[in-house]
Amino acid sequence: MDRLTEMEAFATVVDQGGFTDAARKMGISKSAVSKHVSSLEARLGARLLNRTTRRVSPTEIGLAYYDRARRVLNDAGEADALVTSMQSEPSGLLRISVATDFGVNHLSPVLGEFLTDFPEVTVNMVLNNRYVELISEGFDLAIRIGELEDSSLRARKLTESSKRMVGAPSYFEKFGRPAKIDDLNEHKLLHYSNQATSAVWKLTAPSGEKRQIRTAGWLTVNDGQSLLNAAISGLGIAYLPSYLCASALEQGLIEEAIPELPVETQGIYAVYPPGRFTQPKVRAFIDFLAHAFADKGPDAW
Repeated sequence: MDRLTEMEAFATVVDQGGFTDAARKMGISKSAVSKHVSSLEARLGARLLNRTTRRVSPTEIGLAYYDRARRVLNDAGEADALVTSMQSEPSGLLRISVATDFGVNHLSPVLGEFLTDFPEVTVNMVLNNRYVELISEGFDLAIRIGELEDSSLRARKLTESSKRMVGAPSYFEKFGRPAKIDDLNEHKLLHYSNQATSAVWKLTAPSGEKRQIRTAGWLTVNDGQSLLNAAISGLGIAYLPSYLCASALEQGLIEEAIPELPVETQGIYAVYPPGRFTQPKVRAFIDFLAHAFADKGPDAW
């Protein structure tokens, strides 16, 4: 006989407290349940159930076996559910959290294609510049940029973006251009307030030495586009991701502050709740983004 069926029959008898209710639960005859349990006991060479005219209860050995058998049956059920979920069509509401500047400039333009490919999915994209708690706030996933905090969340790297230290030509004409990292202490700096490390710029010197410069900010804002606008206006030097400032660099609205410095990169990740199985809508969206950003890289934004 099938070993899992024997286990299921035995575990169901224990759960239901008898053969009659177990048979009703499994949708088979009482004699079939009894045959499965007897076969299991014969194979194991042990009595697993105490049978009386009024009740059925597990023996000491049977109780120990029940705990393990129930785990095996639960795992088998989850394995079946995994296959089913992987073959089911993505559907339902997908709630996404993403930083405003990245969402407006890079996520919004590709959402139409995703919704066309998966018409049974509806998207609620929340643009904000704060760190959201995915599970407690009911989000299916978030797009996060830079170093990830240690957590139980799962993450998949989608692409990378470089970081650029930039300022307007008018700023450099008025205040001069820094020649080296230490010169930044003499300049007006622009900071992003929603990052815990916003006042610390991680840089690499031309020699390859890693530096962390704790800089005082002349202006601090909580939005990347506003920070870029401030730099374009000549208010100071900003340290921005290339996906935000690449166009302004190409147009000559801003320039590299210290062109000799090696370029730093930061990862762009899809972050989602932990668990053995990922919902089809979440998996489909992450796969879609990985494909959409496949040609992107530190120098491609």
